[in-house]
Amino acid sequence: MPQPRIMMVVTGDDFGYCPKRNQGIVDCFKAGGISSVSLLVNASAAKDAADLAKRHGIPIGLHANLSEGRPVSQNLQQTSTLVNGCGFFHGKMGFRQALARHQLSMEEVDLELRNQIRRFRDLTGHLPHHMDGHQHVHILPEVREVFAQVLSDHRIPYTRVPVEPGLHSCPWLPVHLQKFYTQVEKDAQDSIPVFRRYGIRWPDVYLGLTTVGQNMSVPNLKRAFSHALSMSNRDNSSSEESVVTAELMVHPGYPSDPQIGGCGEGPDDFSQSEDRQHELNVLTDLSLLALYHQERVQLCAFKDL
Repeated sequence: MPQPRIMMVVTGDDFGYCPKRNQGIVDCFKAGGISSVSLLVNASAAKDAADLAKRHGIPIGLHANLSEGRPVSQNLQQTSTLVNGCGFFHGKMGFRQALARHQLSMEEVDLELRNQIRRFRDLTGHLPHHMDGHQHVHILPEVREVFAQVLSDHRIPYTRVPVEPGLHSCPWLPVHLQKFYTQVEKDAQDSIPVFRRYGIRWPDVYLGLTTVGQNMSVPNLKRAFSHALSMSNRDNSSSEESVVTAELMVHPGYPSDPQIGGCGEGPDDFSQSEDRQHELNVLTDLSLLALYHQERVQLCAFKDL
């Protein structure tokens, strides 16, 4: 390939969620569809996932989880502001609602994040090179400051900032998703000065909100790449073509068995749906790999940025 225009990390989220997710992610990596993964250390198949990453040489980071399943911190599993009466995290929206009501202890958030890093190191033998948040919890108010401090203390250099060019002009997102993603974008923008203050880095461009599940297609990904390049051209005043760094968030896999997987409460509906395999099929489609070559998109890991 000639000099790339985009150096792109394609991150398979939720590694460790269940055996079928793990196998789908490995198959996707071997076919050239992804270049990195994010591990859920509190998920039921996390150890298997870490072993698979070692075996196949898959670059792996931490998918910090404060919203699904049980904490890894033993002393937070029964009496904690982070869990409900059954000992499970409050859920994607429940966590946000509890945070808005000032019901969550940031000391407990700090403890859980540090213990998830410890569990990651126990499973993989090393610290994560990147760390993001399951369901974007890492960019929420208050949490972002704790998250940044923890990354800084462990010298974890990269995170995710989900501000996607082209989000507001996307024609296929339903109203409820557009509303949720707009809030995610605002939280991400508010996190930028915090992350910068701690010296944490992220790629120039984030992609992935507009291409989740059935919304992923080769034409939709091509649209996303064009938005990434146009934003770079706008920000680059010199006549010399610059290389854009990007992260594409994806969720490939095979549909979970109904009773197998998850983070303690069983697999969710999205995990059991055909959306996971649809993403796997698109990401390994030969026409997409040809598009990468045509658009001079080179897949890489965070350590290559």
